[in-house]
Amino acid sequence: MEEKVLETASLAGHILLENGAEIARVEETMERIARHYGVEAQNFVLSNGIFTTGRTGHAKVEFIPFKGAQLERVAAVNQISRDIEAGRYTVDEARERLLAIRASKAKPAWEQVLGSAVGSAGFCVIFGGGLLDAAAAFTVGMLLWLFVVGVSSRWMSKPIGNIVGSALATILCIVFHRIGFGVSLGNMIVGSLIPLIPGVAFTNGIRDIADEDYIAGATRLLDAIMVFFCIAAGVVLTFMAFYMFEGSIIEVNGTEPDTFCGSLWMQTIAAFAGTVGFAVLFGVPRRNYLQTAIVAAIGWAAYLALVRYTVLGPAISTFVATVIVASHARTFASWFKTPSTVYLIPGIFPMIPGGGIFWTTLFLVQSRLGLALRSGMLSLEVTAAIVLGIVLVSSLPKTLFYRK
Repeated sequence: MEEKVLETASLAGHILLENGAEIARVEETMERIARHYGVEAQNFVLSNGIFTTGRTGHAKVEFIPFKGAQLERVAAVNQISRDIEAGRYTVDEARERLLAIRASKAKPAWEQVLGSAVGSAGFCVIFGGGLLDAAAAFTVGMLLWLFVVGVSSRWMSKPIGNIVGSALATILCIVFHRIGFGVSLGNMIVGSLIPLIPGVAFTNGIRDIADEDYIAGATRLLDAIMVFFCIAAGVVLTFMAFYMFEGSIIEVNGTEPDTFCGSLWMQTIAAFAGTVGFAVLFGVPRRNYLQTAIVAAIGWAAYLALVRYTVLGPAISTFVATVIVASHARTFASWFKTPSTVYLIPGIFPMIPGGGIFWTTLFLVQSRLGLALRSGMLSLEVTAAIVLGIVLVSSLPKTLFYRK
């Protein structure tokens, strides 16, 4: 009996870990399942592995590579663990349900492509682009994800896929800009590259650190940084190639936001729409799209209001907005019986300094070291603010967010 229970608990942990759950949730779920069936287990979870031992000597070690965020499976396993505690499943029934969840298909390709396009357009506006820039980013985001689904995920390693994908998006943006389809090249490129940003690894790395899982947190953050560098490398290689063929550096504008799209209400709408797009890419359950977009829109509106109408700088404003997003994520998780990860990862996405990293890299390539240093330091400050905000809310007791 013990072996069967531990196999079931390990299967639940396996599904959670490979689909984007944080370490603390994996350990808690495995312990909850084993405890309900009367088995005392010791679980040790890393970012890509699970070690499980039982009282009678049963032991299991699994290597679990991260396959990509499918938060719908995380939510489903979370519900299964609740049902198990409620006594609705035997061990065999629970295992069958978990196997069905593991075999479930991701969102269809057309929905992912549409999500990438909508997300790119929305975030192009967030970063300062106009409506024409957003239309161009919509098109490039769609073509980029067709490449990811049809080529990169099947035939390329993760680093090469990110480099080639970012280069492809950059080339398309340059071509569109030259034919007049788009005004702000910089914002077009940043918006188009957003689907490649490792939001799950970045956010879960922070959450693992908040839960004192420093090894797992550092590993995930390092993975996110490597993806950032691969994306930047693709952009840099493209600009270098154009320089070799044309003999001049491409002028990139986009540091000044569009007047119409920069208004608070347009920015809030863009955050809402863009987050719905990325909720698709992150595999958020369809029933939670609306709540997820509301969390992101509230957080982004709060950030902009603080930056524009108070004396607070970007870093402190990011910290306050992160606290608001994380608090709403925990509240919605309690109300709708869904893991807070479902709301937190897409909700925090507008504040991840992907644009800052892009501009830092571009300024370095152009030998504008002063601007590169300023942009890089601001990105570090924003990242630290996000870390502190999530850590603060994660340390608060559950009773503050619980509603009967």
